[in-house]
Amino acid sequence: MEVDLVGLFGDLVRLETDLWNRVDIRIQEHRLPLAWLEPMQIISATPDCRVLDIAEALFITVGGTSKIVDKIEAHGWCRRLPNPTDGRSNLIELSASGQALLQEANVTFAEALAEYVGAAAPASDLNQLSSTLRRLRRHLIITADRARPAGRQQRWTRSTSKEEQS
Repeated sequence: MEVDLVGLFGDLVRLETDLWNRVDIRIQEHRLPLAWLEPMQIISATPDCRVLDIAEALFITVGGTSKIVDKIEAHGWCRRLPNPTDGRSNLIELSASGQALLQEANVTFAEALAEYVGAAAPASDLNQLSSTLRRLRRHLIITADRARPAGRQQRWTRSTSKEEQS
């Protein structure tokens, strides 16, 4: 059976864009951009969280991550603390107002995903889709590592996330 990979790519990109925009509108009810929600979730869940931890979890650059953390910090939702074991980095923690905001936004996030994704297909289909997406991500990581020219720094420092290992 052949697959229209160009069409599949378009479907994935359009779904991501449409879903992102819809969920972002809902999260904005809390005056929080969706782009800041995942970093805040990671900060909350990661003891001794550093910018690098967030970057690795989201597969984005350290520089881009640092700019996001700067913006979250400027709103008073997190703070950077000296890292007692490594003077080259800071530890990041949510402020009390950031933690309260995250708890509220997480409820809205879950509701939006239930409405836009959970209601669209049976759980078995969504579990299969999730498994397939994790397999595709692993494949991209492996092929990116093989395709990298000798001597070039690896962009992604993590091979798989905990959820990808399951």
